[in-house]
Amino acid sequence: MADPVLRLKQHQQHLSPPEQGPGKTGLSCSMTPIFTKDACPPNLSAAGPYSQAFQAAGQIFCSGQLPMDTNGVLTSGSIAEKTEQCIRNLKTILEEAGSGIHKVVKVAVFLSDMHYFAEMNGEYEKWFLQKPARTCIAVKGLPKNVDVEIEAIAIL
Repeated sequence: MADPVLRLKQHQQHLSPPEQGPGKTGLSCSMTPIFTKDACPPNLSAAGPYSQAFQAAGQIFCSGQLPMDTNGVLTSGSIAEKTEQCIRNLKTILEEAGSGIHKVVKVAVFLSDMHYFAEMNGEYEKWFLQKPARTCIAVKGLPKNVDVEIEAIAIL
């Protein structure tokens, strides 16, 4: 039987929070931030520090994507065109991570108004043929006052 003191120390080490603070990410070796210059960079899309995506536990967790191009220019036009840009950003990020749009298992769609639902759905179903689990929520406001934001979780 293993030394109980050693087992306690190992357990406490396992439960210890990761180091945090300036210059420390608190990341374990099993978490990898994902970035591609071929999708709108986080510093252009919204205020606040975040990653385009993270790879962890065999999954890719994508941050919400706004309808913006690689230069941070908002897509104008219909909600279908804006939805397409959000999904193109997700697709690019997922491919950078070694996954793909066909491996998405969960999507969250945020709309500024539910009257956009049918048009958004028309574009959405062109991309997500596997019909992943999904939540669609109308919210009071989105970053940059856009009408749609989409986030996703995919497997590798």
